[in-house]
Amino acid sequence: MGRQNGIEDQRYSAEKALLLSSLAFIVAVTLAGFLAPLLSPYSPAGLQEGRILEGPSWSHWLGTDLLGRDLLTRILYGARVSLTVGIGTAMVALIIGSLYGLVSGYTGGLLDNLLMRIVDVFYSLPDLLIFILLSLLFGRNIAGVLLALGLVSWVRFARIARGQVLQAKEFVYVEGARAIGASNLRIILRHILPNITGPILVTLTFSIPAAILAESTLSFIGLGINDPYSEWGTSWGTLAQDGWRAMRSYPHIILFPGLAIFFTILAFNFLGNGLRDILDPRGKSR
Repeated sequence: MGRQNGIEDQRYSAEKALLLSSLAFIVAVTLAGFLAPLLSPYSPAGLQEGRILEGPSWSHWLGTDLLGRDLLTRILYGARVSLTVGIGTAMVALIIGSLYGLVSGYTGGLLDNLLMRIVDVFYSLPDLLIFILLSLLFGRNIAGVLLALGLVSWVRFARIARGQVLQAKEFVYVEGARAIGASNLRIILRHILPNITGPILVTLTFSIPAAILAESTLSFIGLGINDPYSEWGTSWGTLAQDGWRAMRSYPHIILFPGLAIFFTILAFNFLGNGLRDILDPRGKSR
């Protein structure tokens, strides 16, 4: 028994260390992106005709791209674009989907069935098609892509919020509050929202890397954010697209943006797993 407890303690310590390391990495990437003008002596659009497609060196730690621009600088500036889109998309989806699921689950009955059939319709439509239509409507700048992706991904939050509300409104203290005449608003704010916050927060954490990957994929195929559409610079997906053209001869151009996407998504997934273990009311026993 003691040995088993020791193994569980070691596992808990490892998971905690992984959670904190992931959080520290995300904070570091975020700060590096927004402090890019202070960290890099180069401009993300600064062309150097004599230094095209150079490999990593002391003057350009990650090399230069097809136009002689410093690749590290481009990745730093791309961090704030990709993270802004990822976090902003998840927040838009959170607000729309959670409110939708809350109304649907709490109201129940015919309205619940109608609202969920609408969700089923959205699930049946190809995400890429909806995004293309919305991007034409909102534009291919950061705000436009953020809104388009948010309006595509809200249905996941709606389903999770509805399921949690259906469970929470059957709790004894919720029935008791209803019996003493508490208003629906009071019941929702005081008794239901605190019980669904944990799963929604975990879903939010997992939605951020999904949004970063979606935006990177769209930018990679030419449908996302690139320099003419963003005063902040380009996204990691567009940097990877640029590197794809010269991948065989100059692999560093696609390698480093790809690693930035990979490690950032991995860190958010580790963070989500850690939060799920902490916030799950049926969490693992130690």
